[in-house]
Amino acid sequence: MRSRTLVATGAVLAAAAAGALAQPAAAAPTSGVPWTVSYGTATASGTRWTESAGGMGLYSTLVLDGGLKNTGSGCYSVWSQWTFDMAPVPAHKEVTQCGPGAVPVSVQQQGYSPTTTGRVYICRGDRDMTDCSAPTDVTWWPIGG
Repeated sequence: MRSRTLVATGAVLAAAAAGALAQPAAAAPTSGVPWTVSYGTATASGTRWTESAGGMGLYSTLVLDGGLKNTGSGCYSVWSQWTFDMAPVPAHKEVTQCGPGAVPVSVQQQGYSPTTTGRVYICRGDRDMTDCSAPTDVTWWPIGG
């Protein structure tokens, strides 16, 4: 009798786990954690959240959504830089706005885990990171709204 109970309990747990794994990834939340960075005549801001990568893994996708607004005549760019398990990767230019106006910022960093750190910067120009804001950390907790 005892082994039947254990087998039945195991089957129920296995079915529940299989059902949880089969669920689609969660939709974007209606709110997230705000982020903002400013430099010169430009400001980038928005919200950030994590989305499930599916399965029971440790990794997820970190999403930054917002915009870059420039009120001046020069060019400004948003750059991101990520560090995975203490190993930094080169910075990446996300968007540029030259002159007055705004452009959307949308970053989806896959492979996000608790040991990932990320920063965003605004830099003058559109070629390199020689004239930039201080970094804004986009991976401090809580990450999801």
